[in-house]
Amino acid sequence: MPTQLPPTRHLEGLRSAMVAFVRYADRAGPVAPVPTCPGWTVRDLVAHLGAAHRSTAAMLRGESEPVVEPLVGDPMEWLRDGAIELVEAITRAPEEFWARRACHQTTLRAVDALAAVFGRPPEAVETWIATDIAVDGIDEVLTGFATRPTSRLRCDEESVLVAAPDDVPDWWLVRVGPRPAVAQRGDGPRPEVPAADWEIGGTAVSLYLALWGRTARPMSRGGWPGPPGVGLTSAIQC
Repeated sequence: MPTQLPPTRHLEGLRSAMVAFVRYADRAGPVAPVPTCPGWTVRDLVAHLGAAHRSTAAMLRGESEPVVEPLVGDPMEWLRDGAIELVEAITRAPEEFWARRACHQTTLRAVDALAAVFGRPPEAVETWIATDIAVDGIDEVLTGFATRPTSRLRCDEESVLVAAPDDVPDWWLVRVGPRPAVAQRGDGPRPEVPAADWEIGGTAVSLYLALWGRTARPMSRGGWPGPPGVGLTSAIQC
């Protein structure tokens, strides 16, 4: 999954997301339910994100059997310690993939914390997410997760999905069929293709939230191809 953003920008996005996560988690409180992760509380979010940060840091340090420190004491301090540990590990052993993955993982969990504050999935304009981070996150899900052999984004007949944000020149064309999807990214005029079976628009941030299952609004009137209720991120939902 190549990215057009440098690791430094992903680390900036990670830091911004951490600030947002702590702010919203504090505001919602540890027992608040998380609408975007049914059955979870804010404390579950903290435990999940902190453990993910620590396990990734341990892996980047080359630890074969990492031991993740359990959530103890002040949850927010525990979370911050894990984030610092992760940033240090990425900085010492820069890996583009993990800088990107950590940025979006933390951003989406911060959106979950914001949903806990509102009691509903947030709208794009209610978030802090920068356009370039959103574009990168769209690319990660469409050219990465959606094209994996294990992806459930399938349908019986060959179909075309086009994702084109309104506020940037970037677009993605995803060919969907019985086999794993094939995605193409471009900018400017789109290539000549048959009429899209599904076309989704809106701002980059709104598409980012929709494609990662963090919005209450449907992405297109036609819905997603494939089995009923199956979305691009079905394999990585809470």
